[in-house]
Amino acid sequence: MTVDVIQPQLQPQGQDQHQHMLQTQTAEQTQEKPARFRGFIGGITSGVTKLCVGHPFGATPPLIGWMFMDSIMLGTLHNCRLFLKGDDPTAQLTLFQHALAGIGAGIAVSCIATPARLQVQYDATTKTYTGPIDCAQKLIRNNGVFGLWKGMGATLIHRSWFSVLWSSYELYSSYLRKTGLSEPVINGLAGGMAANTFWLCAYPFDVVKNRIMTQPDVKPLQYPSWIKCFKHLYITEGVYGFYRGFMPCLLRSFPTNAAAIAVWEATMRSLKAIGY
Repeated sequence: MTVDVIQPQLQPQGQDQHQHMLQTQTAEQTQEKPARFRGFIGGITSGVTKLCVGHPFGATPPLIGWMFMDSIMLGTLHNCRLFLKGDDPTAQLTLFQHALAGIGAGIAVSCIATPARLQVQYDATTKTYTGPIDCAQKLIRNNGVFGLWKGMGATLIHRSWFSVLWSSYELYSSYLRKTGLSEPVINGLAGGMAANTFWLCAYPFDVVKNRIMTQPDVKPLQYPSWIKCFKHLYITEGVYGFYRGFMPCLLRSFPTNAAAIAVWEATMRSLKAIGY
């Protein structure tokens, strides 16, 4: 009699526990896992797009290097976002956290971008180096291995403005999603507007960086520090000197980055859909 009373009470409990275990296992299986390399792969497609749109008439070796820099930058951005989300891809970040992720991406790509100056020479009549290998050899001979990273501080200052790029991208994306536009269109428009916002803030620092990194490799240096270069540029050329060439940069920036970011986001969605 006792067994007959206890057995019906135990059976539902056992069934409930079994159902709970099945639900837990199903939830664990369907929970999205962080994909560490997704951003790096997407960054390659972004870099290729940027080359095709921004430099349609051919890509020199330094410009090809930008493709790999995009992979580093966007891959690091993706992983910084995951870190700030606590490895939960479904978590939402604040604008400040998006800015922090942008700074992390800027620091990472600066380590690659600084020696990647090997070397852009736009004036054939004043060419100092016959190519990237020759440039590297001469810089190391004159300054040691760390000579490849001269201008690192200026590069870090310039690329710290990626905080503005990626926080404004999130801000524009949030606003555009209220309009009912498709996600690819939102990615492109937000990417173009964020890039222009970035250049409005960062362009003077890019001018200073370029002056430092392309100065003749002779002693004493014309610009021994970022501050001295900034002061010299202001004294000799005024505020206008910091925005020389700004309009062509701004006009090219929107379509180039709109396409590149839209392709990156599309690649990220595709990789996620196939479970990578």
